[in-house]
Amino acid sequence: MNIVILSRNEHLYSTGRLIEEGENRGHQVEVIDPLKCDLIIEKEKPTIYYKDRYLDYVDAIIPRIGTSVTFFGCAVVRQFEMMNVFTSVTSDAIIRSRDKLRSFQRLSKAGIGMPKTVFTNYSRDIEKVLDHVGGAPVIIKLLEGTQGLGVVLAETKNAAESVLEAFNGLQARALVQEYIAEAKGADLRALVVDGHVVGAMKRQGKEGEFRSNLHRGGSAEIIKLNETEIKVAMNAARALKLPVCGVDMLQSARGPLLLEVNSTPGLEGIEKATGKNIARSIITYIERNRR
Repeated sequence: MNIVILSRNEHLYSTGRLIEEGENRGHQVEVIDPLKCDLIIEKEKPTIYYKDRYLDYVDAIIPRIGTSVTFFGCAVVRQFEMMNVFTSVTSDAIIRSRDKLRSFQRLSKAGIGMPKTVFTNYSRDIEKVLDHVGGAPVIIKLLEGTQGLGVVLAETKNAAESVLEAFNGLQARALVQEYIAEAKGADLRALVVDGHVVGAMKRQGKEGEFRSNLHRGGSAEIIKLNETEIKVAMNAARALKLPVCGVDMLQSARGPLLLEVNSTPGLEGIEKATGKNIARSIITYIERNRR
């Protein structure tokens, strides 16, 4: 097959691993910067022009679309879909997952446990908002954020009021979320491919840090998920229609609570922590479904 990885940087670990595994299985793999694509919209003949050629030979794509380029990146994925090219993750699924509020609403309807969460339209009654999630401390998250950016722990009512007032002043929409103390700055990341958990790790935030993101100095180790945690991960992927995704959960006194579903999960942390060949799982998923 001719496989295209939509990525702005071919030297990233995840992109490099997908190239390696694709070529190991006999495929032609090419990295294309989605921001350099021209979308030609014509009756019954949608095409994409990239540098000096039309991309009319592509069999499958793997979107590695960063949050900052979601709009145009998903437009490129959608154009490939119109050209009947198989994609490991659809444009609609990426957009759904990037909208934290929308994804939480869908996950809630699917019966998936998560920390109590409140979204309000710049409410001035901040005390009532805090009451809804059990009071301070609380987690405040921007609707659009990644790698732990835009996530704040407000330990007191006054701190929460200050953060929300600042976000409101910037017209930055945010979620207020229950703080799960017993998680102790750790979370679980399950990597789902084609409806199955193919790897899982426990991430621990560095000393004094409530965020466990590896980009923020956290550490990771392999973990064996229990049946409930596996079920949450698989149900979350199904609810958001994401064949390939990373599902983040907290271990709480009332069972696993879903934090976030990432439609473009990084492979470096989980491959190194687990020793699993996640990149190959993604390539073989494409092979099965492209046929």
